[in-house]
Amino acid sequence: MSLRFPDKQAAREHAWAALDREKQAAYPFPPRGRIPNFKGAAAAAERLFTLEPWASARRIKVNPDSPQRAVRRIALERGVEVYVPTPKLAGGFMLLDPLRIPPDAFHKASARANWDRYAVPVALDDMPHLDAIVAGSVAVTPEGARAGKGAGYSDLEFAILRELGHPPVPVATTVHDLQVIESMPTEAIDQRMAAIATPTRAWATGADPADAPQGIDWSRIDPEALAAMPPLQELFRRRRS
Repeated sequence: MSLRFPDKQAAREHAWAALDREKQAAYPFPPRGRIPNFKGAAAAAERLFTLEPWASARRIKVNPDSPQRAVRRIALERGVEVYVPTPKLAGGFMLLDPLRIPPDAFHKASARANWDRYAVPVALDDMPHLDAIVAGSVAVTPEGARAGKGAGYSDLEFAILRELGHPPVPVATTVHDLQVIESMPTEAIDQRMAAIATPTRAWATGADPADAPQGIDWSRIDPEALAAMPPLQELFRRRRS
């Protein structure tokens, strides 16, 4: 079977179907339509932290999806500050601070359902410079091209930090081996993954974080999206003032 796809949606459909067919998807079900959870997600997370700069990071941003829960838990266990975006950027960013969370609650705190108890909001101007980022993916190529679920939130979060003047930092993803494909087209706003970890291996792709977009492409932000995302509203007001 060819693992070269003419567009991102074809790559997504392949990855979702493969996880389902091979019974490698994990709760929540079905895998389709989301960043899919997968069996072996914890092993992939462990492998990610063998790579730099994740191995020595003190502050990271991690997506809120289920397959990266183990990334968040392990980071807290390592004493790393974990910054998480609220789903769909409806409330900006939050901090899971290992100094404020009891160690026996790290597993519970790593679940999105418990963030109202363990996470604290962080204003845009209080977001510190990060050491590294972890994003969720539906499909990736060995060279770091990535397809998310199609909403563009991960790329937008990266662009928001760049708009705030943060330096570019490497982005990694954890996926099942079945989600690794040969090729698919990418767009100018896409950020390439600098590292990929699966349950069986982890590697650096050679992607340069500096090649990612320098900020938000406002021409792609429609009024409906602007109204739904407070961080974008704030940055848009600053541009006009």
